This record gives sequence, structure tokens and C-alpha cells, in this order.
Amino acid sequence: MSTLLDPIRIGDLELANRIVMAPMTRSRAGDADVPTNLNGDYYVQRASAGLIISEATNVSRWSNAFERAPGIYTDAQVQGWKSVVSRIHDAGGLIFLQLWHSGRISSRALLDGRQPLSPSGVNDDLEKLQVWAQLANGAYTKIHATSSRAMTTAEIAEVIQEYRLAAEHAWHVGFDGVEIHSANGYLPHQFLSPTINQRDDEYGGSVENRARFLEQIIRNVSEVMPANRVGVRISPFADYNNVRDPDPGATYAYVADMLERFKVGYTHLADTNGWSGTPDLPKILDIVRPHFSGTLIANGGISVHQARQLLENGRVDLVAFGRLYISNPDLVSRIGKDAPLAESDPHGWYGGDEVGYTDYPPHE
Repeated sequence: MSTLLDPIRIGDLELANRIVMAPMTRSRAGDADVPTNLNGDYYVQRASAGLIISEATNVSRWSNAFERAPGIYTDAQVQGWKSVVSRIHDAGGLIFLQLWHSGRISSRALLDGRQPLSPSGVNDDLEKLQVWAQLANGAYTKIHATSSRAMTTAEIAEVIQEYRLAAEHAWHVGFDGVEIHSANGYLPHQFLSPTINQRDDEYGGSVENRARFLEQIIRNVSEVMPANRVGVRISPFADYNNVRDPDPGATYAYVADMLERFKVGYTHLADTNGWSGTPDLPKILDIVRPHFSGTLIANGGISVHQARQLLENGRVDLVAFGRLYISNPDLVSRIGKDAPLAESDPHGWYGGDEVGYTDYPPHE
């Protein structure tokens, strides 16, 4: 029977505990989306987590769902992350970089007037897409998504190489691994959905074809770092960004088999609907576990009590906490002491400065 404070291995990495800091977009990168010392302060405060998964980080200039999210496609961004990673390691922490391409979840306003890219140019639901920007007065707010266009096969190949280069950059600067963000309606998730992906070439139609984009990303990333240092995040039932997969059971049984073949370091199960009071984690586990024997991380509105039960029952191997990590930088210590947990102020979630970001005190 495992507990949250027990150590665990992911590949050849030894994690001090099974408490993961979930990837959370906080939109506080500096000019040109370069990570800053403030970002370093934020992560260092939370370095006692068994593993930190970074905020979603753009692999391309043409990926942008949240303004002021960081990137890893320019030299300046790479150097910014190098400083952050060094500080985390000095504090005894481990961190994976989450690789992100937003695909159709964007706006011309954030892409220098260019149309967002997508598998097939499905644009019937723009009002349901989550695109955010920072206004001139500093306020951070949702803006309207603009129509996307279908990618050419040449553009698909280019984006796959952008993932590869981003992973190469991450490995070079010292990240302990990467997580491929294939959840929450972003580009790999878009390819997996037969509603959003209506292509009639080798990337559309059958589940094998729809999974080809993700498969090629994993293969390329695994050529620049060990596969056991690669995680993949999925959210089969997510309503967020309206991906609309009519048969997630079939799609994600195939995906789980694929992740098993690659022997990835972990599969990260994002129960995105858990925050709306309709948790799907049991259904996700029923789909994935029969096909994937490796390490599972659970995430999505999970309380500490629920996390303990999941580990005690052997359903998952680690639990990722998001919102609790915003307001409890010393979450591992608080869980160990059964100390009270602080609530976060949603007004400080996105954009701004240290307020609502690095000013939450540890428990006395």
C-alpha cells in the first residue's frame, strides 16, 4: 500500500514522494515569452514536490492560446529556462517541461495576423474555445478565438520537428524530462478527435491514422532523450475546448497501447471535467489501465483525501495537484503534517506580477 510521501521511480529517476505539481498556465513570462527570475522564484518555492511539471510551453511561434505563456523555440527562451532549471535543481527539485502547441485554440491577435493551424479547419464552435490575453491596462481576460485553417502535410512535418527541437532544447538545458501535452483540446488532442480531425489522408479517418501525429511526435522526442524521460498527458472526456470525441473508449485504448509500446515514463490522466463536478477518472482508468502497464499520474480536482485513497487502492502511482499548489507552495510539508491548506484567489491565477504568484506564505 503506497502513500503520498513514499518515494517512487520514473525510469531511472528517483522521486522523493508521489506528489506532483501539475502543469498550470500562469501567464507571467517576460518580454518575447522568455522565462524570468520571477518564474524561477515560483518553481523553487515548490521544489519539494516529487516532480514538477512545468506550465505549458509553446514549441512554436504559431502556438498561442494564453498570452505571456513561455516558449522554448528561441535562444533567449532557452537561456531563460536554463536559469530556472538550474535553480530548481539547486533546491533539490525535479522538473519536466510540458511541450505545447495550441493548434486551433488561438487568435490572429496573438499570431501576428496569421490564422491558427488545425487538422481540418473546423470552426463551428469558436465561442467555446479558451483563448486569453492581457489587456493594455494589465487585466487578463478571455478573447474571441478566430477561425483556423487545415494544415498541409508539409506543415504537419514542420510541427513535429518543432516538438523534436523543443525536446532537444529542454534536454540540453537540464530538464529531467518532457511531457507531451495531448490533452485539453490542444493540437495532438485535435488530431485524435474524429470530430475536429476530418482529414482524408494518412493523418485522418481511422484511429491509427488520427494517432499518427502523436505517434510521430513521441518517436521524434524519444530520439533526443530516453523514452522513459517522456510523459504524455491525455484527457479522453474533456469538455474543455470542445474536442468532441464520440468514442473516447476506442480512441484511448489505442493510444494507451501505443504508449505501452513506446514504454514512456508515464501517462498523465487529466480528468478535466472533475472541476465541474462530473469526474471521469474511474472511466479513464478503466480505458487506460488494461492497455498500459506503466506509471500513471492522476489529476483533476482531486482532494488530498481522494489522492490517498487512489494510492492505497493501487489505482494510480502518483497524483498531480494544481490549484492546491498555487496557494500552498509547501504542499508536501502540509500533507505530511496534516496542516490546513490555503485557498487561492482566482484573480491572481493568470497574468500580473508576484501578487497571487509567489506571495503565498508557507504554513507556520
